[in-house]
Amino acid sequence: MTDWIDPGLGPLHAVARQAGHTAELLDVLWEQDRNAGPPPYVSVSQLRVMYLADRDNGIRMRDLTRLLAAAPPSVTRLIDRLQALGFIERQPCHDNRREVLLHVTRPGREHLAHIRARRDQLLLQALAGMPGHQRAALAEGLAGLQQALASHPILRAVAEDTPPTPTQAGSARAVQHSDIPP
Repeated sequence: MTDWIDPGLGPLHAVARQAGHTAELLDVLWEQDRNAGPPPYVSVSQLRVMYLADRDNGIRMRDLTRLLAAAPPSVTRLIDRLQALGFIERQPCHDNRREVLLHVTRPGREHLAHIRARRDQLLLQALAGMPGHQRAALAEGLAGLQQALASHPILRAVAEDTPPTPTQAGSARAVQHSDIPP
């Protein structure tokens, strides 16, 4: 089913609304599949932690807490559960002993790979029903969206008091504001 998007919103708002509707459908699809998958059951919050730790091959606990916009005790409980499953390990930070660095373990990466493979299968089924030109346009659009999201300040794991690494500084791109309404 395709939702009608009000063209009166303007092209940028219409695309944002369509992307939001698509994300909502994917959320439902992922949740249904996750519940049907093999144990261990990992909650959405725990899965989010694993994605963030896996994304940069480790993350500081303080940065994870900021990204999740959660209270430190809540994040600690999430990490405790993931560590009990053997999916996350804590290590002391090399540059600050008071901080903890979180890494996804080999079993955690295998679990993520399994989840991602199941999601790929679900998406392949949906994409098979699309004409080739729409798939090509979608691939290009999604690559651009992913790049824009990756450089979004809210998703950046770099602490305000930590200077960015050369890789992080190079990946930040200027956003063109000409299409963004005031």
